[in-house]
Amino acid sequence: MEATDEGSNGKDCIQSKENYAEQHKLSLMSSFVECRDPSSKGVDELTLRRFLRARDLDVEKAGAMILKYLKWRRTFIPKGYVLDTEIKNEVAQNKAFVGGNDKKGRPILVVQARRHFQNTTPGGSDEFKRFAVYALDKMCTRMPLGQEKFCAIGDLQGWGYSNSDIRGYLGALSILQDCYPERLGKMYILHAPRIFMAVWRIIYPFIDDNTKMKIVFVDKRQLTSTLLEDIDESQLPDVYGGKLQLKPIQDA
Repeated sequence: MEATDEGSNGKDCIQSKENYAEQHKLSLMSSFVECRDPSSKGVDELTLRRFLRARDLDVEKAGAMILKYLKWRRTFIPKGYVLDTEIKNEVAQNKAFVGGNDKKGRPILVVQARRHFQNTTPGGSDEFKRFAVYALDKMCTRMPLGQEKFCAIGDLQGWGYSNSDIRGYLGALSILQDCYPERLGKMYILHAPRIFMAVWRIIYPFIDDNTKMKIVFVDKRQLTSTLLEDIDESQLPDVYGGKLQLKPIQDA
């Protein structure tokens, strides 16, 4: 019993030191960012912490990252949010849905890739990026108190080369990694056809190591059982063997 207590106290001590070190770096980062962009005073501590952790507690790298993000947000999303009218072509494809929450309380985003086609309208690439922001912001607003991440299901059933949009995929990936760090909790990729792997080999080098660890390709023979490990049946979309009906993200 004594050995157990000593071990427990030792772990608590290490954890306390790690928390103190992170808090200290968070304070340094806050000063670093505010000095270079006074408007950053409105950024909450949780956001700063996510950027800090995304850069392995490197204050300067994390500071530069969030400064770039703040500038991008003011320029690309000047209203602070994306209107449905700004993404009407993307919404019309009806490709993104919300499910329930997984066992950790993370809201579930479902994307049906067969419904995505490259936006060839003027400014189409920017519209798709705005749609990515729209979807990510929706997931963030659905997070319960104390939860900072979401879960994603990328469904590739029926996907073909007509759906291949490498430029769009890379743009969405960049937004996720650079502007919403530490938001993705886990991503399941379902029904991946063999032809998709050619595109995957192009995209894979652009995925950072932290994100790679969160991506799981699911064997279709074990699809429902795999998803049920992390998602209760009541929260799992019915199209994957659960009991919850998917809802288009624009209606969520």
